[in-house]
Amino acid sequence: MKFLTDFADQAVVLPLVFALAAVLAWQGWRRGALLWLATIGLTFSVILALKLVFLGCSSVFGPVSLQSPSGHVAAASVVTGGLLALYGRSRRTIAGVVFVVAVVVGLTRVGLHYHSWPEVAMGGCIGLTGALCLTRFVGTVPTIRGRPLVLTAVAVLALFHGRHLEAEVAIRQAAHDAGWCQGAGWR
Repeated sequence: MKFLTDFADQAVVLPLVFALAAVLAWQGWRRGALLWLATIGLTFSVILALKLVFLGCSSVFGPVSLQSPSGHVAAASVVTGGLLALYGRSRRTIAGVVFVVAVVVGLTRVGLHYHSWPEVAMGGCIGLTGALCLTRFVGTVPTIRGRPLVLTAVAVLALFHGRHLEAEVAIRQAAHDAGWCQGAGWR
């Protein structure tokens, strides 16, 4: 399980996202590279904001097992679905593939006791939404040479797999320090 979930760690995904954007730009599709970066960035920003809110206001949500939406599931979903969108795949195909990716990564996150099912589901929905937004704005997809993208992805995955960006600790501390719900009399 750990082997699979490590592919979706930010220490792997962030270099992958930037490397693929560079390949898209190198192939002459700068608009696609910018939309790719913007979509991934916005999706990650939404996950971060929700983590801060849910962690900072966990007492408000009571017994609901939703404290930290899964960034791993969101990342795997938006990257996989985003790549399919850049290749001009249909929304139905993207949704189906992203569902499978979210379930597989989600099973690893729940199995390793990092997240609950609601947290995994929220991460998957956010990642899918990001991917579907990319399909909305990508427009006409030019011919992209797949070999450079695949070789780049394989190289990045091989170089970075197993590395970890320990962001969750910093996010938890920031949520606690912010204390948004304390000032509202919610704690």
